[in-house]
Amino acid sequence: MPDYMYLLESRLSPEQRAVLLRVQELARAQDSNVYLTGGAVRDLISGMPLRDLDFTIEGNPVRMVRELEKGGARVVLEDERLRHYELIFAGEVDGSIAAARDEFYARPGAKPELRWSTVMEDLRRRDFSINAVAISLNPASRGLLLDPTNGLADLERREVRVLSIHAFTNQPIRLLRALRFCARMGFKMEQRTQEWFDLAIERGLHETIEKKAAGREVMDVGREDAAAAILKLWESHKLLEIVHPKLQRRRPDYDGLSKLAKSKEGFMAAGIRGRYKIPTVFYIFRRLEPRMAAALKSLEIPAAEAARVLHLPQEAKKLLQLLRGGKTKTARHAYDVISAAPTDILVFMTAEFRNPKAAGKIRNYLQKWRPTRLNLPAAELESLGVAHGPKFDKILEQFFDLQLRGRGKTPPEVTKLLKQLAGIKDEPKPKEEKKKKRGKALESAGTSRAAKRESQAAKEPAPVATPAADSAAPKTVAHQAKAAPQKHARPRPARKASGKASAPGKKSARR
Repeated sequence: MPDYMYLLESRLSPEQRAVLLRVQELARAQDSNVYLTGGAVRDLISGMPLRDLDFTIEGNPVRMVRELEKGGARVVLEDERLRHYELIFAGEVDGSIAAARDEFYARPGAKPELRWSTVMEDLRRRDFSINAVAISLNPASRGLLLDPTNGLADLERREVRVLSIHAFTNQPIRLLRALRFCARMGFKMEQRTQEWFDLAIERGLHETIEKKAAGREVMDVGREDAAAAILKLWESHKLLEIVHPKLQRRRPDYDGLSKLAKSKEGFMAAGIRGRYKIPTVFYIFRRLEPRMAAALKSLEIPAAEAARVLHLPQEAKKLLQLLRGGKTKTARHAYDVISAAPTDILVFMTAEFRNPKAAGKIRNYLQKWRPTRLNLPAAELESLGVAHGPKFDKILEQFFDLQLRGRGKTPPEVTKLLKQLAGIKDEPKPKEEKKKKRGKALESAGTSRAAKRESQAAKEPAPVATPAADSAAPKTVAHQAKAAPQKHARPRPARKASGKASAPGKKSARR
């Protein structure tokens, strides 16, 4: 149990952890049991990147969804019949919330009858064992792994295994889904699953896949990192014609998908993990132009998402013109434009249009400007006594602008700029300190002058003595004494003898 708690705490991003805690809080308020289920647990255990958080609640999740909407979540897809809601949680976290249910089939291939159930029954009715795992988020059993179909063993064996002999018959879309998981995770099908898969293809069950289900599967491929590998696997089994009759012959734009993958790597290296579903779907259907709109409509893809796919090239061209023009000449203006642009359009523009000027600005944004923005000295500004608020944010914004201009590179300069922007003046130094500093300065100046004189004297040449001067000069001290004129000192007058002592305080008379 502690191991899975450690995984939850270490593998989730801060935004995902915040969503997890909020869902637990709402479930406790409703006295409902909630579990992290499906792909999130599979990716958590297998070490794959966690793209979304899927929650299953024993009860009706509608109240929880409405509370999450008040906190900033957005509902992307709502299925009231299944009580299934796909959301973008606060913090731009993808995920879903669904009620635990069971599906009863009167006969193989018939429409299932829904029954609300417990989480264990919900896991058993799922498609593959690697998706039939859950982690409890309830106070009494938090961190407990639920694995009723032994999916953990299949993860270790790197196999995809269906849970029923009628899995492909009941839901033929699982034919596409099984290949998607194999390509995505580098797994192979379990032996019996492979036999049932081949039998289903032989019986033509793939031809009964509903267009809406195929459309949803295509949109799921758009979220995959290995989209090209999945599509090639579909193509090898001649299943692309299920998506569109002409797609098997014209094929997706694999070159475009390869360029898109390279462009995504640069953004992911900078810590930006966006949503690239729209550009991926564009490259899947690109070679069907001008029939792309009709192909998207036939798959019943939501109108808003279809419109984004169709208008993607025009939006990318507009952004390219901005980055090439004079409005983004300065680093600040270029940063504002790039930071406000949707990530998927930026990635698509980089992959589709090879423009050195625009590419250079995006590279500067990823490698210089964005890291600078993320590391603004908020803690140092707070230590200077500036309280959080509009003024605090304004100072940081002004400081960031100065850094984009090349200032504030050293710690002393950072402190100086922050004080200037905050209007903080240094306290005047005491007079005694000034006197001491002035005395030290004078002393050092005198020392330097004396040293200078000594160095100059050492550099002057010594006088050279001539023979005439040597003969005229006195040789010894005795000679100097004879040569010097003798001065006779004036004799000091003797005092007059007297028998009486001189009066005190009076000087004796001189002779």
